[in-house]
Amino acid sequence: MHRPVALVTGGSRGIGLAVARELADDHDLLLGGRDPEQLEEVCGTLPHARPFVVDLADEEATARAAEAVGDVDVLVHSAGVEASGRVEELTRERWRQVLELNLVAVADLTRLLLPGLRRRSGQVVMINSGSGFFTTPGGGLYSASKFALRALADTLREEERGRVRVVSVHPGRVDTDMQRRLQTGHGREYDPGEHMRPESVAAAVAMAVRTPPDAVVESLSIRPAG
Repeated sequence: MHRPVALVTGGSRGIGLAVARELADDHDLLLGGRDPEQLEEVCGTLPHARPFVVDLADEEATARAAEAVGDVDVLVHSAGVEASGRVEELTRERWRQVLELNLVAVADLTRLLLPGLRRRSGQVVMINSGSGFFTTPGGGLYSASKFALRALADTLREEERGRVRVVSVHPGRVDTDMQRRLQTGHGREYDPGEHMRPESVAAAVAMAVRTPPDAVVESLSIRPAG
């Protein structure tokens, strides 16, 4: 019996790890990250899981890692980096760093795995953000990366319609280390009660992934109930 293969970038923590746990019952897992020891530890807690060790900002390393993977049924892009700062404070290098990981690396890994995704009639899930719809002072760089990621998802969906399903997931505030850093960077006090659990976002992702093949969840916004 064929078990679908799901590759989850950023799979050792936060939303990525929660998604991996949610899919573990009926998927073979590839968990992406840069720290091999951390990935081995996490994979040891999940059935049918193995590490996908790569620095996604490294073009050549990403190409080698993708070639070794083979075909996948589901590609979940959860890796990303937070960013804050007013436009007058942000250097060209900082713009490049954030856009490289939050956008360019996503597009590149998708391109590399797209032939296999087509063969499997697979799905690409891009974990975006509420910041993919709006921005605030000090949030321009992060929002720019997420607006662009939404455009990438929308374009890929139309280019691959009928071959690969493309899902864009936009969580509101989630109780993760990344969100804590973002809130601090925006000068806001962190209140865990204003945030969702990563597991709640993962349940929404799993619902989209498990949608029967005659339909696609194209865009999904999930926000804290309070």
